[in-house]
Amino acid sequence: MIELVLERDFDPPISKQIMIEMAKSGAWCFEQYRVRWLGSMLALDGRSGVCRFESNDAESIRQALRTVDADTSVLWPGTVHEIPEPVQPNVVVERSFDQAVDLAELQAKEDSKQWCLDAYQVKFVRTLLSSDRKRMLCLYAAPDAEAVRAAQQQAEMPVHRVWPFIELSMADVAA
Repeated sequence: MIELVLERDFDPPISKQIMIEMAKSGAWCFEQYRVRWLGSMLALDGRSGVCRFESNDAESIRQALRTVDADTSVLWPGTVHEIPEPVQPNVVVERSFDQAVDLAELQAKEDSKQWCLDAYQVKFVRTLLSSDRKRMLCLYAAPDAEAVRAAQQQAEMPVHRVWPFIELSMADVAA
């Protein structure tokens, strides 16, 4: 199975309910193309969102998204790396790189600064890494986005953007 990540910006901002309606309206199409929606993250301000999809091939996901008029300009295949224990993330850190990054090296750098995360009560949960290794979304559980921003800055980690989010799942769509 192939997993693709779709990043979107919304202007005007959208609500959780609109995101749920978008997922509901695309369900028939995803079923037709054999695409499984894995969930979404919506920024608390409604201006950014990330959706994850899985299918046997990337083109099925692209076709399904085009059918529902989704902007696919920032759609990328990737891998998921997460901790084994279930922790609910609430803040995303976007990272962009000019050159392909070595995930193990970057993780070692963050691990060596674990005290920074601990000091700000920030817990790493999951990384979505693009296949070309130039784009990364790291999810954290934290008191707020500012705690994550401060911990990342003190740990000297690369950061493009930090934003708090709510996670949407199939349970939200079914409700």
